[in-house]
Amino acid sequence: MTDRYCVFGHPVGHSKSPVIHAAFADQGGDDIEYVAIEAPLDDFAGAWRRFVAEGGRGANVTVPFKEAAFRLCDTLSERARRAGAVNTLVLGGNGLTYGDTTDGIGLVHDLKRHGVELARARILVLGAGGAVRGVLEPLLAEEPASLRVANRTAAKAEALAADFRDLGEIAGGGFDAVAGPFDLVINGTSASLAGDLPPLPDDLFAPGATAYDMMYGAEPTVFLRWAAEHGARGVDGLGMLVEQAAESFFQWRGRRPDTAPVLERLRQALSVS
Repeated sequence: MTDRYCVFGHPVGHSKSPVIHAAFADQGGDDIEYVAIEAPLDDFAGAWRRFVAEGGRGANVTVPFKEAAFRLCDTLSERARRAGAVNTLVLGGNGLTYGDTTDGIGLVHDLKRHGVELARARILVLGAGGAVRGVLEPLLAEEPASLRVANRTAAKAEALAADFRDLGEIAGGGFDAVAGPFDLVINGTSASLAGDLPPLPDDLFAPGATAYDMMYGAEPTVFLRWAAEHGARGVDGLGMLVEQAAESFFQWRGRRPDTAPVLERLRQALSVS
């Protein structure tokens, strides 16, 4: 029998998840069906229940439903509990719903694929929204020398850092208090979508530093272009997208797919779009 999975979002037509998971399934001959479902804004829980009733085994969850997915779960991973959001739902054999967030581990896997050394690194993360909250626990698990969260509203960054202080050396503050150099700077703001750049000092990057933007596109984001002008190597978030999907697939199927050919396929599609 074909196992059914999906991605929930609103809107969801732009999602690359069906293409990614179909490619993962082809690698191992998994008999799955993976579709995109636009859930109603006021009844995400109902959409999940209907999907399960129709044979659904698991789902990815994208905006704006990650917090709603968090609330409906019977059990949660520790990293999901820390994030306050869920992007992966798994229906257990006992009928209970398990929730996880794979965004952070997807980011860590992509950074390592690019040869970024996280242990003892000085890391700066820009932004203090849900995207950043979801990656802090996996980043701190790599034992960096320090991790600083910077945000336009300093108090929000300070409060976010305080929630994770038991896991490692982390602090928060405003953009005006950022003082480098850093070995890794991660842009978790939505500024790239608007072609904007957070106010950052010119001496932000240490020699050999990496700049990582969670956003991606056919061309480098404004943040990555700025980082290149200031001596940093730039990496966009397309690999994070594929790696977080691979972690979801592993939880559903018990097999880790090869992400490299899938990432290359998506990269080529971007270049011709």
